[in-house]
Amino acid sequence: MAMPWHLSVARSRHLPDRLALHPPLAQLAWGTFEPGPTYEGMPWHNPPRFRRPTPAGFIVPCRPTLVRAPAAGPGWLHEVKHDGFRTLARKQGERVDVWSRYGTDFTAKFLNIAAAAAALPAEDALIDGEAVAFLPGGHSDFGALRTKAGGARASLVAFDLLSLEGDDLRQRPLEERRDALSRLVAGIGNIQFSASVAGEGAIVFAHACELGLEGIVSKRAGSRYKSGPSRNWLKCLSPEFQRR
Repeated sequence: MAMPWHLSVARSRHLPDRLALHPPLAQLAWGTFEPGPTYEGMPWHNPPRFRRPTPAGFIVPCRPTLVRAPAAGPGWLHEVKHDGFRTLARKQGERVDVWSRYGTDFTAKFLNIAAAAAALPAEDALIDGEAVAFLPGGHSDFGALRTKAGGARASLVAFDLLSLEGDDLRQRPLEERRDALSRLVAGIGNIQFSASVAGEGAIVFAHACELGLEGIVSKRAGSRYKSGPSRNWLKCLSPEFQRR
């Protein structure tokens, strides 16, 4: 079985000449790329003029800033950028809601995620994450999310916890929110905690490119959660990523 990407990176980050040994990876880490595809016309795209009022309890998610090179230096936590739908899952008593980044109701579309949220060991929680349809090798299958069957089997890659038991966590440091999230989702089927690596961004990004992943999202350690665009979250995409 292949070593999980974050463990492999953790072992390799002590090799300072890693990028020098792999010139193509260095080019991937610091090269330029064209912007990714837009989603205009897709069934889940909700243009601003057609958006309905957001539902009660919905929080506009933090939107990472797209950058041409990965975050450098200390003070950053790096996570895999999966190719899926940005998704928020809320449990409130016996009620479960699964929302798109705009507040569209995806509860019936992502049945596995809704069932997983219902199984959380909390009465009230709001999780920020990505709905992903995984292939057997661990890569994401974006095309499957556009089908009824693929959406029904999607899992939630959870990377932030916005509220828990009525307590708004957005002003808590990133690490504190993620610690609470990892405990909350431990052992819950169809919810995967998004592991992070505190290492050199260029090395993490190069390794993600090697594995054929979409890219990485780097988050500033200690940062608070901010709705809308934020430079505390930086998104760097692989120029050679091929959507499945």
